Order: sequence, then C-alpha cells, then structure tokens
Amino acid sequence: MAINKEHREFFQLDMNDGWVTPPGYPSGIKQKVLSGHLDMENRQGGWTRLLKFEPGTYTTVPFEHDYWEEVFVIEGDMWVGNEGNEGGERFGPFTYCVRPPHVPHGPFRTEEGCLLLEQHYYDPQ
Repeated sequence: MAINKEHREFFQLDMNDGWVTPPGYPSGIKQKVLSGHLDMENRQGGWTRLLKFEPGTYTTVPFEHDYWEEVFVIEGDMWVGNEGNEGGERFGPFTYCVRPPHVPHGPFRTEEGCLLLEQHYYDPQ
C-alpha cells in the first residue's frame, strides 16, 4: 500500500468517530490514524496517529518494534513500567519521548485516561 502523500491543510478532526482498537491492544486503547501508512510487513512508510487510553486501562508486558517512535502526551496521565494497574513512573501532559527501533518499552497504564500524539516511521522518512 502506498504512503498517503495527500496535502491536508488545517481541518477540524472529528474526535468522536474513526477510532479503532489496534490489533493486539486491550479494548480500552483506541487509535485514529491522521496521515500516512505504516507498512510493517515491508518495513516502510510511516504514520501519524492519535492514541487514546480510557481511564483505568493498562498493558501487561513490555514490547518493542522495528520502527522509530515519537510520542507526545497531550492530556491525561501515562504511567510507564507498571505491574498491572499499579506502580510505574507517571508522565503528564506535554511529555515527549523518542525511541529508536528495538528499544523495549512499557508496560503502560493510565488512571484518568490519556491522549497521545504518535509518529511511527522507518528510515529514511
């Protein structure tokens, strides 16, 4: 599948529609892809997405992937390194991280819910 290279000038997002649970994620986590296409099978492309955690949602194991990831916490609380729904280190709004390929990260949890802006991409972008 080709990367979406369409020009999208400023436009209002519908924050109530178009959210889906990514494969393998808990049901309390939903994504909304804003642009691009990440082709994990052929290791090419990239996308920008919003990722939303409902309050009380958590993952249980660390994971890694073979692409770059940049994450910006827009709102809410994101806990990293938790055990189930407890523990970890808390990060709040306006927190940013960048991870190169194959860096283990997680698990994650949220108490109040959170909204993240993420970019995932293969080199070169």
